Amino acid sequence: MGSGDEDEVLAGFRRSIDNIDAALVHMLAERFRITQSVGRYKAQSDLPPADPAREKEQIARLRKLAEASNLDPEFGEKFIRFIIDEVIRHHQNARDN
Repeated sequence: MGSGDEDEVLAGFRRSIDNIDAALVHMLAERFRITQSVGRYKAQSDLPPADPAREKEQIARLRKLAEASNLDPEFGEKFIRFIIDEVIRHHQNARDN
């Protein structure tokens, strides 16, 4: 294969990765649309932006899902923690505005 030739196997893998990335972005966007509504509801109902008990339950649940899916549970926890932290920030903003 010369430098100008495309590796069709690699290109196929990359197309699949691109499709998955697009799906992840759309799913995250939908998740954040819902959590924005939750933040507004919490602000209107004078509820705290964070719910540590729920967060703990979610992290434990998602660690189990990660393990069952052969995904490193540490990575799964870091990923969901990142999302939870961003959601809490949005909820705090909703409360403060």
